[in-house]
Parts: sequence; C-alpha cells; structure tokens
Amino acid sequence: MCFPWHNQNLGTHNFVLFNGRRQDQCEQLQMDSSIETKKTNFLNMDFSLCFNSPIIYNLVHFLLVFSLVCPVFSSSEIGNDPVANNTFKPKEELQKLIIIRNHLQKINKPSIKTIQSPDGDIIDCVISHHQPAFDHPLFKGHKPLDPPERPENHNKMDVLSDNFQLWSLSGESCPEGTIPIRRTKEEDMLRASSINRFGRKLRRHVRRDTNSNGHEHAVGYVTGNQYYGAKASINVWAPRVANQYEFSLSQMWVISGSFGDDLNTIEAGWQVSPELYGDSYPRFFTYWTSDAYQATGCYNLLCSGFVQTNNKIAIGAAISPTSSYSGGQFDISLLIWKDPKHGNWWLEFGSGILVGYWPSFLFTHLRDHASMVQFGGEIVNSRQGSHTSTQMGSGHFAGEGFGKASYFRNLQVVDWDNNLIPLSNLRVLADHPNCYDIQGGINNVWGNYFYYGGPGRNVRCP
Repeated sequence: MCFPWHNQNLGTHNFVLFNGRRQDQCEQLQMDSSIETKKTNFLNMDFSLCFNSPIIYNLVHFLLVFSLVCPVFSSSEIGNDPVANNTFKPKEELQKLIIIRNHLQKINKPSIKTIQSPDGDIIDCVISHHQPAFDHPLFKGHKPLDPPERPENHNKMDVLSDNFQLWSLSGESCPEGTIPIRRTKEEDMLRASSINRFGRKLRRHVRRDTNSNGHEHAVGYVTGNQYYGAKASINVWAPRVANQYEFSLSQMWVISGSFGDDLNTIEAGWQVSPELYGDSYPRFFTYWTSDAYQATGCYNLLCSGFVQTNNKIAIGAAISPTSSYSGGQFDISLLIWKDPKHGNWWLEFGSGILVGYWPSFLFTHLRDHASMVQFGGEIVNSRQGSHTSTQMGSGHFAGEGFGKASYFRNLQVVDWDNNLIPLSNLRVLADHPNCYDIQGGINNVWGNYFYYGGPGRNVRCP
C-alpha cells in the first residue's frame, strides 16, 4: 500500500535501509519499459547515485523507488486537509541532498588520522595548510603564521589541562603538523533550519540596548576607546535549552563598526546548540562576521576564515568537566588580541595555548581596532506568547553568587601599546532582568567581574 509522505518527515535523520542492509556499492536501477516511459522526465535529472555516504545513498535510493511506485498525491485527490496538502516532493528533496553532499565534500577535508570521541563526535586530523581557511582566494599558497608577541602583563597563572575536551579523553591526539577538526555529518546539515545558512547565525539587526529578534542578552561592556583585544575567565555550565532551534552561550565579543550592515565582530566562548551540534553538551566555539551576520563569517571552521594553528584543541568539541550547582567550578580563560606586527587577531585558550587567528583581511573596521568589547550571555527565545525556559549560564540569577550563578572574572582589555589593562568603565545590561539578570563588581582577587544568567520562564518572567 502507498502512503502520502510529507516534508516535515524529512527534517529528521531516521532513514530507512532497504531489506535491513546497507548498500555499499552503486546499483543499476532496473525498470520495465512502461515505468521508464512514464518517468522519462524524472530520470533525465543530471545526478549520480554513487554517493560516498550510506545515509544519503540509501535515502536517495528510497526516494527514487518510492516515486516510481507510489503516485504523488495532489490536493484534488486528498481534499482540503492542510497537512495532506503538504505533499512529498522527490525532486526538491533530491536536490537538497545533492547540495548537502557537495557542501560536506567542501568542508570535510581529507585526514591522516581519525579519532572517535566518547560523545559520538568524529575528529579528523587534517594537515594544517589543508584546513578550510586556505580555501580563501587570498590565502592560496600560504601556510599558518608563527606565534606573535603576546600582550604585556599577560598573567599565565591560569593552568588548563590538555584534557579539557571529551574527545581528548580517549588518549588519542593529532600529530604535529595537523589540526583536529570536528567532522560535519549529513544529520548535522539536515537539522539546520536553512541549508544555505548552515554554520551561520541568522541575519538580524544587532543592538546592544534591547532585545533583537528573540535574542536576549545579559552583558558587561566597555566602549569609548580604541581596543586591541580582551581577556576574561568564564565558568562553564550545561544550561538546558528548550528546543532544537534555540541556543544558550557565554562569550566575548570584540566589535567595531556601527550596528548596521557594516558591523565587524570576533567572538569566542562556549555554547549549547542542539541545532548545530545535535546534543546538549557545552562546546568551545568561535565566530566572526564583517557585515552584521549577513553573508560573511561562520561558526568554528565551517567556512574559510579562522586559521587554526593548534593540534590539541578541536573547535566545536564538547568541554569537560563543567561547573556544578553548589559544587566544583570549572572555568576557561580566553584572550583575543591584535598582533601589532601583522595585524591579525589571535586567540589564546587557557595558559599559553594558542588556538589560531583571524586574518585581518577578513574585516573592514577591525583591520584597525575595536570600538567596543562585550562579555556575557545570550539566548534565543523562539516562543510566542510566553517566554522560553532556555537557561542562561547556570540557569540561576546573579544574586545567588559563587558556586550557583555563572560568572566572568578578571576582565581586561588590550590597549594601543599591546598592554593588558583592567577595565575602567564597565557597564552591565540585561535585556529582560526578570528572565536573566547581571550584577557587576570588583575586588583584589577577581579584578573586574560579574555574575549573570537565569532560568528564563518563571513567575516573574511568564
């Protein structure tokens, strides 16, 4: 018996394998002449069934056979049922799968070693000058740069174990001359709300004084001077995210330009994003844009941009351990600064662990300096009528303090002479303080700091 299939069923990755077995080789579809005659236009599509991925191969095989056996129901055959009218469209779905396959071939580079992470990630060890950054036309024939001079007054007291990511707990590592890259899978792209926007933040008007298209913040920021970098320590949590299309993150922003279409940002921190990663682990991430998230930039290494130089850190991989309520606190230290010699923006993780750099040619305003630095949390609220229950930080308000609320500590900026200096004019702002709030302070141990976060929906945030 044939059943109508609908587009919403294809948003998942629970695909059917024919006869319970995988197809390891391409098979020639055998059709009788009557079916072939009826389906001539469909079979003239220019594509190959010889897919490397078994998931894509089996789904394409299924779509072809299903379209030849079962007619596509029209609204006149089914009636006025709005769900039934959303009919299965094999041509569009096949084209979507072809786009996914081509994109995966572009971003998943050949590896010399593969490591299986306990959380299900696959880490590929890719030769450093074969990483996605070098697909950029201005980088053809280049190799990663040597480490630059670090800022003066750089405190190396924070010590971070090499085993702070789940994949490294396997005891495996990538050889010198390679970098670890989290492999992107078919199901990652199939989860995305937009295939064309995969790995990018949604376009939105960015303002730091109000809620913007469902994005809500609790942040500390400085503005009014020229900034050449920033540093902070952030404790890591695993906040609950209410649904696949929301996220919760804690990060630093290095910003220049207006908050119009010319916005330049460099971003790094940790995030929980079920849509991007398919789970609820907090993950180390980077981001950049030079046009307010419109056409440039991406997360991690999902486009040509950030150049990774480290063979021990996988950007986008899960962080372990995490902080616990009324228990142990685990924080990570991040430093972003502009190399005075070459003008590139470098990223350091922990104590002296250089991750890599954003080339200066990626930017317009940030080719010179930043005009604002921001620290804090951000969530996406996708609900209409009531607030999301997605948590920010620990999921608890700032007033609960150490061991319960999330924090940023030892906030510093880099000045024009490559010196790390304390903040002199930190301001704090929460878009919706009944949902997520922030409280700043200063002392001799933590310097400039703040607590921030919250549970989202509660009696004061309905």
